[in-house]
Parts: sequence; structure tokens; C-alpha cells
Amino acid sequence: MTKSTPQSRKKMRARTKLVHAGRDPSEQFGFVNTPIYRGSTVLQPTLAALEQRHGKRFFYGTHGTPTTEALEAAWTEIAGAAGTVLTPSGLAAISVALLTALKAGDHLLVSDSAYLPTRTFCDGFLARMGVETTYYDPLIGAGIEALMQPNTRAVLVEAPGSQSFEMQDIPAIAEVAHAKNACVIMDNTWATPLFFPPHERGVDLAVEAGTKYLSGHSDLLLGLVSANEQWLAPLRETFDFFAMCAGPEDVFLALRGLRSMDLRLREAERQGFALARWLAARPEVSRVLHPGLEDHPGHKIWKRDFTGASGLFSVILKPAPKAAIAALLDGLELFGLGYSWGGFESLVIPFDCKNYRTATKWAPEGPALRFSVGLEDIEDLRDDLDKGFARLRGQA
Repeated sequence: MTKSTPQSRKKMRARTKLVHAGRDPSEQFGFVNTPIYRGSTVLQPTLAALEQRHGKRFFYGTHGTPTTEALEAAWTEIAGAAGTVLTPSGLAAISVALLTALKAGDHLLVSDSAYLPTRTFCDGFLARMGVETTYYDPLIGAGIEALMQPNTRAVLVEAPGSQSFEMQDIPAIAEVAHAKNACVIMDNTWATPLFFPPHERGVDLAVEAGTKYLSGHSDLLLGLVSANEQWLAPLRETFDFFAMCAGPEDVFLALRGLRSMDLRLREAERQGFALARWLAARPEVSRVLHPGLEDHPGHKIWKRDFTGASGLFSVILKPAPKAAIAALLDGLELFGLGYSWGGFESLVIPFDCKNYRTATKWAPEGPALRFSVGLEDIEDLRDDLDKGFARLRGQA
């Protein structure tokens, strides 16, 4: 068998790359998967080798192992990046990316629709560090130029928004940011590089929560930050300062999940569209927030820049009391109530953005729910929700 290489795989499709990237059985005694390397110490054969350890492939556990190298290499290839670092969670990845681009006295622009823990990090740790954060309307596009200050060093984007699903014009924002010498950081967890190639669209540092679709099984915590050529060295330096390492078992599980991610993500897309369209026709639902649907305000941007959609979306219900929402949710058999997504199981959570939005107003006409559609049979999911809506009507 001839070994494939990143060069030979350039013309191959993503599904093939996911199967072959980041693994070399010839280095693992012929075993298909890179095993779990647990360890801190790497022994050197001589004093000279010990003194010349820097620059070696492996010299201490915090700087990488064959297991972490395998996932970094695979993700770099899939994301179209110059390099990748792994962190112990998605929030840790966001933190490393922000700290790569920012220093005391800098100004940061963050989408008002960003993941709430990102806001907490900006308003807490970055503020303590002397970084000023301004939140902006996610629909601003090239108009973000009016918010750029002489000390604006980074712009954080997320498309679609974490719960409210606004679509951002990433290429337009990136063009403005780069003209002002600012770094563009994107949380790309919803689409992954399979549905949105971040570095092709002008993103400098792309953040992914591998906890979600890369894992696919709700059994690990992991973050990834990929960088283009300009930002790889600063990213790696920042990562090495903190030694914020992902656990070897989590990395191994992520490598395993990587091989089937395309299949799972496309099934999540199919299931998500099916449930979103069914919900849009329900009398209890006011509107569905899914950028892949034609009536979504950001649909044109999604269709232009994205090649697919994941199984995560939100709905706005018609006005109903809290007791009715509790009756709907508490009796569900197949939808778990939990704060994650991207796994094989379906989830739902209620949410309300109004207490933390500062640049835009969140005032939906009724309660909001976010759905993560899993791999259960779609008819069973509909039946579960149909019974839930009957309970809601009984309490309304």
C-alpha cells in the first residue's frame, strides 16, 4: 500500500481526508490508529541530545506527543490552516486565541451574539488584564469600520450566533479588520471546517469546540485553535506559555470521532432541516431560527459562504407561561435537557439573551428553545415533541 500524504490528499474530498489525515500506521507497527501516549518525560540518549532538545519532534509532554501531533496534523489539513494547537475545552481554545492577539491596552470587538462564556472571559479576565471590549451588532458587516479604534487589535466573530443564530458577513468584516491590522478570530464550532473553511474566508485564528461534532458522543472535552501562516508562531508561543494541554484520552477519542465526522455532520444536517421545517409548521411556533431556511434573514449569507448546516437551531414559541414550557420540556422522553450539542443524542434548552445583550435588543415574541438534533429516528423525535406540545397546550 502506498502511503498518502497531505500533498497527495489536496485534491481529495473532505470525507477521504478525514479517514486518512493525521495517521501513519508505518510509525505505529502497522496499527491503524495512533495509540494513546501518556507521559511527561521524554528520555534523550546523550548529553548533547539533551542540550539540543529544543526543536526536536518530542522533548516534553506539554509540547506534544504522537497522539496530539496526529490530531493537530489532521485538523490543520482539514481546516486549511498552517498549524493547530489543542486545549482542554472549547472555552480554553477561545481564551488562548484571544490572548494570542491581545495585550494590555488593546481594544477588542466581539459579536453581541457570541457564546456567553466568551463574554464572561472578556468582561472578567480581559478587563482585569487591561483590554477593553466593545460588543457590536452581528449584522453590521463592513459597517464595523466605524467601531474600529487605533488600538483595536482583534475582532471576534461567530456565525451563526450561539443561540440567536444571526449570520455574520465574515469576509466583509475580515477585509475591514485586516486593513486596520486587526486579527480576525472566529468561533466556527457550528459549521466546522467541513461546512465553512475559515481561513479561506479571511479568518486568522479559528476556534472549534471538539467537544461537539468532532467528538460526536458527548464523552470528552476538547478545544482546537487553527492559525494561518501569519498567526501560527504567536499562537504556538502563547500556547507554550500556558501549557494548556488536552488530555491524551480525549485526544484519542477525538481522533476516533474525526473519521466519521463528515457522515455524522451530514446526517445531523438532514435531521436538523427535517425537524426545523416540521416545527415551522407547528401552530405553537412563531418562527424558526435556522440560517439554512429560506425565510431566515441571513439565508443569503449562509448560502454564499457555507456548504452545509449542522443540527443546531432555535425556535421562538408563541407566548406561553413558564408552567406550560416546563410541561413541554419535563415530559420529553428523547430530548435531554443539557448544555451541549453535537452528540448522537438530541437535546433542548430554554434560553433568554436579554440579560446580557448590550449592542442589540433581544425581545422575542415568546419563549425561546434551542434544539440539537441527534441520530434518533426523526419520526420518533416528532412524536416526542408532538406529545410535548399537547402538554403545553394543556397548561396554556
